[in-house]
Amino acid sequence: MVGQMQLYGALLQIPGVDAPEMTMTEQMAFVWDEMGFMRWPLGACVVVAILVIIWKFFDLLAKSGKTRRILTEVNQLLSEHKVEEAMEVCRESDSPAANILFAGLERRNEGTDRIMKAIENQGLLELSRLEKGLVVLATLINIAPLLGFLGTVIGMILAFQAIEVAGEVEATLVAGGIKVALLTTATGLAIAIPVSIAHNYFVSRIDSLVIDMEESAQKMIDTLHAMESPRV
Repeated sequence: MVGQMQLYGALLQIPGVDAPEMTMTEQMAFVWDEMGFMRWPLGACVVVAILVIIWKFFDLLAKSGKTRRILTEVNQLLSEHKVEEAMEVCRESDSPAANILFAGLERRNEGTDRIMKAIENQGLLELSRLEKGLVVLATLINIAPLLGFLGTVIGMILAFQAIEVAGEVEATLVAGGIKVALLTTATGLAIAIPVSIAHNYFVSRIDSLVIDMEESAQKMIDTLHAMESPRV
């Protein structure tokens, strides 16, 4: 919404376009009033996007910190062949990496294939949890511009309806409908662009976490295999 305010403010600077000086708050209130009833669904998109982005940012921040600590600690314990201590560390943590490593360590005596299968199954569960909330952002990326375009169509319908009623074309008759059309389109795009950036950022953070967990899981499998080789 702030980006849309800045765009609208820039348009007011075009030569020949006269408008009273307004503060940012006044501009936001003005645009909110001028968007008609489409302001409610677009406003709902803004609120949902802000809440999900804030929640997902701190959720991934916390899980990233826990994951790095667990991977470092477990890798150190496994390098010292302290499997039971590593399992205890994983059991006491609720991080995605701890759950994946614990699933593999639980089946350390069942062969490499069973260990890898357990890691893969648990990895899919943890990935779905990490991606929780991204569907909402992806939906908003698609919905916000569509709502803006819907407002555009409705605004143009109102403009042509005013022309039909008046029987003649006058700028003052169609200005209201065209204004609604332009404002809703700009608002829909202004919502979708930052949400798309946030969505891609979260996807990259999740991919980075997944790569770290895959590398640690592979190290764990190699360590367990090395520990089994002397027994064989």
